[in-house]
Amino acid sequence: MPETARGAEADAEPGPTPTSEPTPPTPEPRTDQPATDQPRISRRRTMLLAAGALVAVAAVGAGVLAARGSGSGGKATAAADGLPHTTVEVATSGCGSGWTHPQAGHQVFELHNTSSTAAEVYLTDAKTGAVYGEVEGLAPGTVRPLGVTLGNGSYAFRCLPDDADAVTGPTVRITGSKVKSGPAAMPITQQELIPPTLAYQKWIQGRTVELAQKTDVLRAAVDRGDLAAARKAWLPAHLVYERMGAAYGTFGDSDGAINGTTAGLSGGVRDAGFTGFHRVEYGLWHGESASGLRGPADQLAKDVDALESSWPAQRMDPADTGLRAHEILENTVQFELTGRTDYGSGTNLATARANLDGTRVLLGYLGPLLKTRDGGFAELGDWMDRAQHTLDGLDHSGKWTPLSQLSRPQREKVDADLGGLVERLADVAALTDVRRTA
Repeated sequence: MPETARGAEADAEPGPTPTSEPTPPTPEPRTDQPATDQPRISRRRTMLLAAGALVAVAAVGAGVLAARGSGSGGKATAAADGLPHTTVEVATSGCGSGWTHPQAGHQVFELHNTSSTAAEVYLTDAKTGAVYGEVEGLAPGTVRPLGVTLGNGSYAFRCLPDDADAVTGPTVRITGSKVKSGPAAMPITQQELIPPTLAYQKWIQGRTVELAQKTDVLRAAVDRGDLAAARKAWLPAHLVYERMGAAYGTFGDSDGAINGTTAGLSGGVRDAGFTGFHRVEYGLWHGESASGLRGPADQLAKDVDALESSWPAQRMDPADTGLRAHEILENTVQFELTGRTDYGSGTNLATARANLDGTRVLLGYLGPLLKTRDGGFAELGDWMDRAQHTLDGLDHSGKWTPLSQLSRPQREKVDADLGGLVERLADVAALTDVRRTA
């Protein structure tokens, strides 16, 4: 699940092959896939707390705002969606101005940036600082909605203009309500993410050693001309790499060398730039001779050794750790479950299972931070187990069912379980997004 195959490369299928050799199977088009292969999560995003964690909300223009009502005089105005809407000012001199008639229940705040600079806006618990909802990147002169459910408590908007100190607005209190407030989460700081990131880096170091050992077994089998043994050794080595998904961004060029695809290569499978596991996979499952595969297998082993040697000096960005927990399986759904990275072995589901393992490891390190912030963390574990059970049912003593041989019910089950898990992992990415506090 390399990032090199998930970015600009990812649109293309495996490259063309000579007419004398079979080509890798082309997966059927998936109408449920996104229009772009770029990762959907951005570091700058508009979020709000809902259903136990943070989820995205869309921006609205002035026309939509007018249709909903402006909240004149600080009173919430009923809108077409049936919810009360209140206009709140975002500015260094007036953060939170306009919320003068607080009420309980589900409601929408129309955040209007009246300043000359972009800002982040949080609705916080005035006592603890926990965040009920946020909007990031609110441009000058624009309005965007923030939907929350509020019960008894004290609240305050916190405005964080670009290149300026944070400003906390007036405290607003709601009393006498029987409504329970929606979830809130304490912001995570970069300092809190450093220990789990360092622990994960240490785990990756152990995997690079294991990767080198199993890749050497693969190379040795090719060197002695035992292609049956090489095919048997290929998957265990490849799966070690696939379990390391949260570190790919730190691998740099090594990722493309070790696990790149033919996407973007004019020569397809014959292109000199096609190297690594998938190059060896193509040869092993398309009748290439041992002599032809010795060079690619040897280069793969050298690239893996280089990664093992260089890793101790690398440093992962703690701010990206939670995002990677979501991206690993998001990319699995986009690329493994569509067969885009299959060069003949038919082991995409084994890769998906390895990606699931990698996600579980990372969540283990992030768990202490998430358990106190995500009310659905236990449910996330249930979804992990559910997806694992589904994938394990397609492993027959090491021989994995190819995507093309899945029955329709099996295919729908895999898609539903992995897709549902990805949706819940988006909460992890949102909760671990490092937020400004000053």
